[in-house]
Amino acid sequence: MHTETTKYNKTQPPSDRAICQLLAEQIDRGLPDAENKVWHSHPVWFLDGNPIVGYSKLKGCVRLLFWSGQSFKEKGLNKEGTFKAAEARYTVLDEVDTEKIKRWLAEAREVQWDYKNLIRRKGKLARLK
Repeated sequence: MHTETTKYNKTQPPSDRAICQLLAEQIDRGLPDAENKVWHSHPVWFLDGNPIVGYSKLKGCVRLLFWSGQSFKEKGLNKEGTFKAAEARYTVLDEVDTEKIKRWLAEAREVQWDYKNLIRRKGKLARLK
């Protein structure tokens, strides 16, 4: 886990810190070859420069976001934004289903939309895998 992600987690209130730590551990385990950094003020994991998954503290919850999550077959994520992102929100540690996260991470590796080149393509997404 990147040092900045560890710092991010430590700044969270204790209950949210536990959620963030568990999410980071699960993501690191599920995507060991992904690059992790704090991007736009929250931890994000990238494959070949393309954002795959990240989490952030929102008012009242921690949000786990998959950039290509709307294209996953595994259920449990909610649509987020105008592109292909989908999210899960957690208010307590017991809500985090690590088995579901493992399946989402496996899909995240296989199902990717090209966010890395979104600006170059003038806002149009292209499927990578």
